[in-house]
Amino acid sequence: MNKLALLALPFLFTSCGKDTDASTVHVLRFSAIPDQNTTELMTKYEPVADYLSGKLNVKVEYVPVAQYAASVQQFKNGEIQLAWFGGWTHIQARVGSPGAQALVMGAEDSKFHSYFLAHKDSGIQKSTGFPMEMKGKRFSFGSPSSTSGRLFPTKFIMDETGEKPDRFFKSIVYSGSHEQTLRYLASKTVDCGVVNYEIYDRLTKAGKYDPDIIRVVWVTPNYPDYNFTAHGDLDKDFGEGFTEKLKKVLLGMPSEMTQRFGRSRFIETKNSDFDVVEKIAREVGLLVR
Repeated sequence: MNKLALLALPFLFTSCGKDTDASTVHVLRFSAIPDQNTTELMTKYEPVADYLSGKLNVKVEYVPVAQYAASVQQFKNGEIQLAWFGGWTHIQARVGSPGAQALVMGAEDSKFHSYFLAHKDSGIQKSTGFPMEMKGKRFSFGSPSSTSGRLFPTKFIMDETGEKPDRFFKSIVYSGSHEQTLRYLASKTVDCGVVNYEIYDRLTKAGKYDPDIIRVVWVTPNYPDYNFTAHGDLDKDFGEGFTEKLKKVLLGMPSEMTQRFGRSRFIETKNSDFDVVEKIAREVGLLVR
């Protein structure tokens, strides 16, 4: 082999390596805000990843996250391309991810609501109006980034009492998830708290918590909440029209899949359906940009 041919070999191998990289199959990574136990969420959502893989003809992986803020940050970084967000985390992710869009929501999510709860020993009684007996009590929100466990409840507390939560309650803790709030109530770590109604109904029906001990004392007005949000780079990464194909697959999910999200079915949605969430976040001082 002559000297010129030997010099050409490194370029030949480099070129082959690039071709191999370019043909590598993209992986669609999806996640969900950790509103429950992380292990339980993996059990629920890994079959969803398998279902999506089959329908989309791409590899789909479920990526567990430990905190709401982590799911938002990973979405912004492009480490997650599809996320089951709450309304507030959707707004946080959208603000930092140009082109991100809400694709579908649960049929129940256009009229979502929260339960204000109290331990039976707290002396707080159920009320058709906001239970003012909670004043001066120990209270638990969920995650600081939760729509149903923090954002809208804050708005309702301020509207109904004329005070900010840290003035109205004796003390406030952020449990990190709805189920942890229920644990705090069960152990009487707090007197009262607020959670996602769907999780409370499901866990009390399953016998994990006693509704006669952890009582619903107020049902909030409705607001929009959870949705599947797609990253703005999906069409670039997976081909033109992929985002629309993904939306159709989500809308066509059978009940055994949608029930994993606590939903009867998915319906189409769009970013503007959650503008009210951004408005409320600004009103209560949680979004200042």
